[in-house]
Amino acid sequence: MSLLSWKLHGNGKSVGAGEVVSTDERLAWPLTIGVGIQHICAMFGATFLVPIITHFPPSTTLFFSGIGTILFLIITQNKVPSYLGSSFAFLAPIGAAMTNGGMAVALGGILATGVLLALVGLIVKQAGIGWVNWLLPPVVTGSIVMIIGLNLAGAAKNNFVTAPVTAIVTLAGVAIVGAATKGFLNRISIFAGLVIGYAFAWLHGDMNFDGVKAAKWVAMPNFTTPTFKMSAIVLFIPVVLVLIAENVGHVKAVSAMTGKDLDDQMGNALLADGLATTLAGAGGGSGTTTYAENIGVMAATRIYSTAAYWIAALGAIILSLSPKFGAVLSATPAGVLGGIGVVLYGMIGILGAKIWIENKVNFGDSTNLFIAATTVIIGIADMSWHRGNYSFNGIVNGTLVAVIGYQLLRALNKAVGK
Repeated sequence: MSLLSWKLHGNGKSVGAGEVVSTDERLAWPLTIGVGIQHICAMFGATFLVPIITHFPPSTTLFFSGIGTILFLIITQNKVPSYLGSSFAFLAPIGAAMTNGGMAVALGGILATGVLLALVGLIVKQAGIGWVNWLLPPVVTGSIVMIIGLNLAGAAKNNFVTAPVTAIVTLAGVAIVGAATKGFLNRISIFAGLVIGYAFAWLHGDMNFDGVKAAKWVAMPNFTTPTFKMSAIVLFIPVVLVLIAENVGHVKAVSAMTGKDLDDQMGNALLADGLATTLAGAGGGSGTTTYAENIGVMAATRIYSTAAYWIAALGAIILSLSPKFGAVLSATPAGVLGGIGVVLYGMIGILGAKIWIENKVNFGDSTNLFIAATTVIIGIADMSWHRGNYSFNGIVNGTLVAVIGYQLLRALNKAVGK
């Protein structure tokens, strides 16, 4: 089968009881396009939140997410249905790099992250995934994910207190939509809260639409060339570990849903996401990751066709060609970002705890307890270490404690026969 051909599922018009549309199948093109649009809607909110928060051009990020998704589908040979959207793991290092060197320096860190992830993918293709599981057991990955979210608590507070009423309305919007709705709307509750807060701020005159008025309706995205500072790049190294965990988890989840053994695609998935992130960093987009949001669409529709993801990717590229659209999102006021930040950063942190729970991490074990406890405190307090031009922030230091400390303590456990 060629890359861009799929078998028609049944009559192409429906999915029967107990049936699924496999990765190498599709429905009739009108229905496939409809599913592709659902995938666009599912990834939309989260993909745009990162550039809104980091002040990257949203249209450029959307453009590279579409390009990255096409690259992912090609490299995984159309066997792993996935959309590559903006990764929240980049929020903290981008913020630090933007403060110290601007967007170009942040892009250098994103590009370097992509190169490292691609190298990991190549190693996994040759050596398998066992060494990754050894280096990143659940207690370590859970701790790192937790500090990547909770380290941003201060940033959420700073935006929140700028316009507390707008922030509270935004926060309440996320909560109410999440509690009172089902299905698709429930899955985009954070973006729905952003829309509610945005509308509230607009009604109260707390908006600046100068950028929207000046933006063109149709134009190529704004591309930015990265610059490289090693002092900034080191801030992004922990993100590589998170992206590894996210990609491996995504492939395993898709494998379980489709009933297909996709272990041979682990290395390809990591390589593809690494190359997609490298491209984004080279041109002005946020780093990418495989999106769990789109797994929800597949679970609801029982359609795993990669044809729908090609439609979603092409649709994203087309949408990215409207700077006016991106300018509307860039106008999001600080109070709205504060409300979104409180829930979003907290959710990222709680995902770390979810990793612990799902993998039944034993905190009666003194080593597990020590690693988690110290990593979390170092990360949340942002305990930094400065040497010359280098500044190792709380996320970097917490990650070092988690990864290196765990291996050293486990080796000591074995040495004493514990």
